[in-house]
Amino acid sequence: MLGPTRMERLARRVLALSGAEQTEVVLLAQDSALTRFAGSRIHQNVAESNIEVRVRVLDGMRAGVASVNDLADGSLRQAARNALSMARLQSKNPGLGPLPAPRTIPHVNCFARATADCTPHQRAGAVATICKLASDRGLIASGALSTATVELTVANSFGVIAYCPSTVAELSTVVMSDDSSGFALATSMDFRDIDAEQVGCEAVDKALRSRNPRPLAPGHYTVILEEYAVAEMVSTLSYLGFSAQGVQEGRSFMAGRLGQSVTGESISIWDDGLDETGLPCPFDFEGTPKTRVDLIKEGIAVAAVHDSQTAHRDGTMSTGHALPAPNSYGPLPANLFMAPGTMSRQQMLSRVNRGIWVTRFHYVNAVHPLRTTLTGMTRDGTFWIEGGELCYGLKNLRFTQGVLDAFATVRAAGSHTRLLPGMPGSVRVPALCIDDFSFTGATEF
Repeated sequence: MLGPTRMERLARRVLALSGAEQTEVVLLAQDSALTRFAGSRIHQNVAESNIEVRVRVLDGMRAGVASVNDLADGSLRQAARNALSMARLQSKNPGLGPLPAPRTIPHVNCFARATADCTPHQRAGAVATICKLASDRGLIASGALSTATVELTVANSFGVIAYCPSTVAELSTVVMSDDSSGFALATSMDFRDIDAEQVGCEAVDKALRSRNPRPLAPGHYTVILEEYAVAEMVSTLSYLGFSAQGVQEGRSFMAGRLGQSVTGESISIWDDGLDETGLPCPFDFEGTPKTRVDLIKEGIAVAAVHDSQTAHRDGTMSTGHALPAPNSYGPLPANLFMAPGTMSRQQMLSRVNRGIWVTRFHYVNAVHPLRTTLTGMTRDGTFWIEGGELCYGLKNLRFTQGVLDAFATVRAAGSHTRLLPGMPGSVRVPALCIDDFSFTGATEF
């Protein structure tokens, strides 16, 4: 780790080398490690250390960006020059807003020493636990365990200077037989929270339960979606609609619908980068402090998230959701939460007479972004429900379903939430029981 003092000095060095009217420096230093396994054996152990220096300049209503990972003065000077040259090649943008001014950064804990100090031996031990659980039942395990330490510093010529160290650990596995598979995943800022035995048992149980899967005709069914599947839907919904830039450009489902009902009343979704039950970070890639933003509240579309540029166009303040410039997406939530319900998974299951249990989705794509229509496949643990019980495994199905339509027919939400990787960042969601979910195709596996 470089630490706050070295990161700040480096940022100020780059600012001093820039000849632009306004300059922003984003430093992203990362130490990451990965242990990958297949065939119930570790086959790869890698580690990487890198630092990216990203320079954005605003000059004469034009913007340019350049990046480098060489910290020599000559390279940093050239990056600043390249950013300015890029800006001067652009057409003038009368709607371009200034870089943000300094604001107080709240304190939040984003760092766990156990993750930063995690060794290859510790990762191998966790992987060995999963592989043994699978091998003992005649199954084959594959997956990966990663740990990362990230230091983010943002500084600009108006006096913004922000530093945050963060950590994340993630363990995922797919356990397979010759005709079935089971999936499980755990993520946390603290490696000590990753329970390899629990992850392994979950995946093994699904692989065993789903053996000899049976076909099912496409149609509309009641479903119980595990948190993995719900997280996929919420992340994609966020990508499709929670950016103020998307609203401004008319490509968000929220465009023209703010203040209106878009889902059932049981659905509340918000973003909160200061909530330590997620993967928090107190500021965005412009050094603006993050604020909680209610996106959908009791079914009502409330707001989208802003960076400095979308906020300038709307005459409001940034909510602290800028991504690294340049990007075509605009601001995006990186710390999503969905409100839990009051039922356990077992209680939800007991109330379904006939339906489908879905572990997760795979290869999800948007068919109609404004209608939030997605298509994709079930995967790694799909089961037929009858009489409130899981009866047998199903061959995978293709779904074509509007997310907002699905969230309008939620029968119940789980009382437990699970933290999972998002797009970007993280999401914490419950399982959902949804009526009238549309499956449009079947598979042979």
